[in-house]
Amino acid sequence: MAGDPTGGFRHLGDEVVYSGGRRMRVVRATFAAPDGSTFTRDVVRTQGAVAVVPLLDDGETVLLVRQYRGPLDALLLEIPAGLLDVEGEEPADCARRELVEEVGCTADEVTLLAHAHVAAGISDHTVTIYLGTGLTEVGQDLQGPEEEHMTVERLSLRDVPRLVADGTLTDGKTIIGLLAARERLGLGP
Repeated sequence: MAGDPTGGFRHLGDEVVYSGGRRMRVVRATFAAPDGSTFTRDVVRTQGAVAVVPLLDDGETVLLVRQYRGPLDALLLEIPAGLLDVEGEEPADCARRELVEEVGCTADEVTLLAHAHVAAGISDHTVTIYLGTGLTEVGQDLQGPEEEHMTVERLSLRDVPRLVADGTLTDGKTIIGLLAARERLGLGP
């Protein structure tokens, strides 16, 4: 099993249990264990998403959005993000589009920070996270009721550890993105 990324497990197939349109589907996935036995798991399959940490020219202030998240029935403070739902769109281009939609900025450069599996026990959902620099304001292109009511807020990357510890920041992709940006910029571990 050395070098085997699956540890000897094999995915045998999926049976669709529910299809929720473009956003997701639930499947009953069948797997083979290393000993040859088989088992099933309910899995949420998605097309994936991108997120971007928009960095202002001072090198430590970022833009976040506070928006309503229905599954939690709460407002969350997050980095801009969105689904990879445009056919043929590259993740970096999706990140650029989300910047315009959510915070009204273009970026001269988007640099890969991380790939995150946000709920690996139940879903294949992966978020590709970028750092957006060289921002220029162009005006928002809000999409949907949550975005129409969200606010854009500024945050110092130096405050991130405290805001994670006190429960202000709870969104996984946001925490990963902000900590990765801090590390990339030499602002702390």
